[in-house]
Amino acid sequence: MKIIKHIPNTITSMNLLCGVLGVIFTFQGALDLAFYLMILAAVFDFLDGFSARMLKAYSPMGKELDSLADLITFGFLPSIMLYKCMDLYHPGEWYCFLPLIIVIFSALRLAKFNIDERQSENFLGLATPSCALLCGSLIYSADQGAASIASIVHGAYFIPVISVILAFLLISEIPMFSLKFKKGSVYNRIRICYIAIVAAIALTTFILKINWGYIILLSLTCYIAFNLLIACFSFKSDK
Repeated sequence: MKIIKHIPNTITSMNLLCGVLGVIFTFQGALDLAFYLMILAAVFDFLDGFSARMLKAYSPMGKELDSLADLITFGFLPSIMLYKCMDLYHPGEWYCFLPLIIVIFSALRLAKFNIDERQSENFLGLATPSCALLCGSLIYSADQGAASIASIVHGAYFIPVISVILAFLLISEIPMFSLKFKKGSVYNRIRICYIAIVAAIALTTFILKINWGYIILLSLTCYIAFNLLIACFSFKSDK
């Protein structure tokens, strides 16, 4: 039984390992491999929570370990990927370092999440895995996709501006729905609607034979836009 209770922590450690390896590959210039490892880490991040719920193996240590792993994989790794991408096309420029603010705001986000009891069903602000996968898919899609998109992403200002926006979203108080379905939740219809949008994006991508990285990129972009629209309409209705 003691071994079973360590399963979630073991899975979390695999998440951490993927993050560390991703950083190493990033510095070696293998940004595509770093992105694959980030996706694998996201799978481990889902499985550690799922296994903890199934085995009822919650522990304070597991919670802290999960946050530390997420900081490396979904905070430090995307920051380094964005920095490396900037440094490849604009070596030595000061704004190459701007993406590093993501790791700082990811740390603030994770610390806030651990003590914020309001985020049991949904999130307040952008979750670190969503932020990281958006960054990783952006770089991957620019490298593997159309030259016109690559020219925008590899420009001097696009990544720094996106980094600042994502950093703000990480610590914002903007409500963002999770994909955890709960009986009687008013957000279930929103979740179903979003899943339908993601399915449509995936189908269109395969039909048009577009690089699969755009599925993640467009899905997460729609996720953020969807939540911002809901927050905007909620704000107006409150008035």
